[in-house]
Amino acid sequence: MKIAFLVGNFPVLSETFILNQIAGLIDRGHEVDIYALDGPSDDTSKVHPIVEQYNLLERTYYSPQLPATASWQKLQGYGLLLANFYRNPLACWELLDVAKYGKRAKSFKLLYKAIPFLDGKSYDIIHCQFGSLGLMGLLFRNMGLLQGKLLTTFRGSDISKYLKKWGERVYDRLFQEGDFFLTNCEFFRQRAIKLGCEETKILVLGSGIDCSKFAFTPRYWPADGRVRIATTGRLVEKKGIEYGIRAIAKLAEIYPGIEYNIIGDGPLKEDFQKLIAELQVSHIIKLLGWKQQEELIKILDRSHILIAPSVTAADGNQDAPVNTLKEAMAMGLPVIGTLHGGIPELIEDGVSGFLVPERDADAIATKVSYLIEHPELWPELGRSGRARVQDKYDMNKLNDELVEIYQQLLNSELPYQIVGMRADDHCKTPSLGAEELMNFGFR
Repeated sequence: MKIAFLVGNFPVLSETFILNQIAGLIDRGHEVDIYALDGPSDDTSKVHPIVEQYNLLERTYYSPQLPATASWQKLQGYGLLLANFYRNPLACWELLDVAKYGKRAKSFKLLYKAIPFLDGKSYDIIHCQFGSLGLMGLLFRNMGLLQGKLLTTFRGSDISKYLKKWGERVYDRLFQEGDFFLTNCEFFRQRAIKLGCEETKILVLGSGIDCSKFAFTPRYWPADGRVRIATTGRLVEKKGIEYGIRAIAKLAEIYPGIEYNIIGDGPLKEDFQKLIAELQVSHIIKLLGWKQQEELIKILDRSHILIAPSVTAADGNQDAPVNTLKEAMAMGLPVIGTLHGGIPELIEDGVSGFLVPERDADAIATKVSYLIEHPELWPELGRSGRARVQDKYDMNKLNDELVEIYQQLLNSELPYQIVGMRADDHCKTPSLGAEELMNFGFR
């Protein structure tokens, strides 16, 4: 099969779920092209080994990046128009049609995004990674710039934060005209159905990990008595790291031998540094910054407990079961997560870890204390966590399922073995109109 992946930035170190799918498809003999509509990642100093192993940059096509100022954006837009107009005059005119597309046409934003597609691209599958990119893929397909079955995966912010900004009708036409949809957890699948996606057109396909790369080690009480606790994730509000810091600070005097390592970077780094200083726990809580997977594995390998304190952010952003949590469970760490988003689908409370309410530092502290007081539970919690991840999130199983979904779509079928309904049973809807596009966030 010939498959196009529509992504935002590429490569992004934290988006291993996309890299794992691309690598899995290539391993299975399929041709994959990657279209990064937002350009390269902001930080290219570190890349995941998969990028180099599979020469993914050679498969990647970039939309021109938008300049920082509106004046330069427009000036460069005229240059792009002059340089590319011959490739597809009709499409160029339409992409600049302010009556249809409003500010996004006037500012040349649509033209910037469309540059890689002006010659026309044909694929078996167009896989849009995130709902907002599904909107763009649908626009380009309706304009004739892309051909193929359109499949969109919803992953978190696109079906939480994005809705708060653009409204709950933003995906109406995509749900009608898109061929199929995936989510990475049942929590977001149910939200998509509530928003108007037909139940028979959407399945859960979790984000997989390669369990063979995360060796299982039962955890026992450390010989030096130093219990090492970890959290991994971007330093943003929805990761709830503030509450992990406050929880460990509460335990600092009771258990002076604990150590809390936070792996990740982001806009809240300075805020967390100040909080750690105010709580006077800089001797036990460390912000380690971003780490490549090999570095992360080394840190987790010598850790004993992992905290994933995700919360619903003020902008509505929410998490699915994140891969770093799966990786920790695969390695045998007892974990503490929150009753948030898709996390309860991964952690079985009291079996493979513990669940606590969002934004509750006291509850986190209580569970950490319980685990410290009962190290005899660590090995069994770890074994249950590993089994859970192997059963539900094995990358190879999930990539096989993805290929099967693609193949059934190419046969003009929905994945009928699961949902029991053919695609041609669904009514067809008219192509995307200008009025709907104005309500798509193309403002």
